[in-house]
Amino acid sequence: MAGTLSQICEYTHLPRHNQRAMNQTPNVRRCIQAAAFNTAIAVGITVFGEHDFLSNLVYSQCIGLSIWLLIEVGQYKLILDYPSQWRRLFWLVPLCVVTGYLLGTMLAGKLLAHPGFDYWVDQPRKALGFLLVSLAAGGVITYFFFSRLQLASAREAMARTQAQAEAAQRQAAEFQLKLLQSQLEPHMLFNTLANLRALMAHNPEQAQHMLDHMVAYLRATLSSSRTTFHPLQTEFDRLRDYLELMAVRMGPRLSYVLDLPPELTTAPVPALLLQPLVENAIQHGLEPNIEGGSISVHARLEPPSLVLEVQDSGVGLPEGEPTPGFGLTQVRERLVTLYGTHGTIEFIATSACTTCVRVTFPYKKP
Repeated sequence: MAGTLSQICEYTHLPRHNQRAMNQTPNVRRCIQAAAFNTAIAVGITVFGEHDFLSNLVYSQCIGLSIWLLIEVGQYKLILDYPSQWRRLFWLVPLCVVTGYLLGTMLAGKLLAHPGFDYWVDQPRKALGFLLVSLAAGGVITYFFFSRLQLASAREAMARTQAQAEAAQRQAAEFQLKLLQSQLEPHMLFNTLANLRALMAHNPEQAQHMLDHMVAYLRATLSSSRTTFHPLQTEFDRLRDYLELMAVRMGPRLSYVLDLPPELTTAPVPALLLQPLVENAIQHGLEPNIEGGSISVHARLEPPSLVLEVQDSGVGLPEGEPTPGFGLTQVRERLVTLYGTHGTIEFIATSACTTCVRVTFPYKKP
């Protein structure tokens, strides 16, 4: 009868959410754990109770393992889906405890060659007390581990929700990229076509040069619109085509330098990340300046981060905190979406008329 309490340890192994059972056959490890628990109970009853250790051990193992086996088989056969069938535990556990108690007592009596139910005849109230305690313990442990099962299910649901939220954020980032492209490209394209029309009349060679860069730029734009990341070399090539188009429009008022170390050419970066920064530098830094100025774009590795800088020698930063436009806002939001707190954008006044925009995010080796 001591072994009836061994069913307590079995509820630590209730099947998880949406699993039919942890195994199709009773788990050997759990069987060994149950046997060890039964042995500990037999030792305790021998020390503080009556009868010899061998008799207590046989009864404890027969009853405890009978209950364990019935619960294992009952879970596998009768609870195929815990979310919808978990209430069956309320009658399955008491049934397994009582049935296992009776079967184990009968088996132990046969093994020891004496009536197994004499304890119920000699001390019926005490025997009934053991059985009731076992049932109560089974109910408490069932509730405890079922609550743990529910908690695990809630964590899984939370993980799924978080994964869906991250997927939604990535999708939002892609939509933002497409929106950004829809805002940037027509404006640049219309200005370029207007300049191209003017050049065709008096400088066909320069018009051809401008048209070649525009075709390359549009081809790169189409490719970038189909992916979230692309190699840094692709980003720099696109910048070169864009700056060449701007150079035709601004003439000698614009000069530029693109500095990309060979070891970083394949580094994956968000598509259309640098163009809004370069366009912002031209629009707010160089064009308001009569003499124009220069733009330099640099890439360097500061492990574990990749640092990209766009620097212009225009009119400098305005007093106070700069107000970012649509493009810069989208760059900042995309960095947060893709890299969290590890993606940053900074505005730095390196001198009175020199502005640097620095973008930093984790470097992922291709």
